[in-house]
Amino acid sequence: MVVLLAPDARQDFDRLPVTIRARVLKILERLGQWPEVSGAKALSGDWAGHYRIRTGDWRVIFRVITPSLIVVRIRHRSQVYGE
Repeated sequence: MVVLLAPDARQDFDRLPVTIRARVLKILERLGQWPEVSGAKALSGDWAGHYRIRTGDWRVIFRVITPSLIVVRIRHRSQVYGE
């Protein structure tokens, strides 16, 4: 599956600390194997139709629109859901 970053997610990625950026890159590589990705959780409410996968306190929020997987946000858990 093709993994794409939305403009907001690209900005989020560019602002990440270097150590977290490396962890998120590994997550993005794993997402290319969708749906055989462990740890992804479907979201509800305002985020219905999206999924999240976490690495420590950071969340990668994405949506699957076949044949692509679009990463919408990459934020700290204290910030991501309030938007």
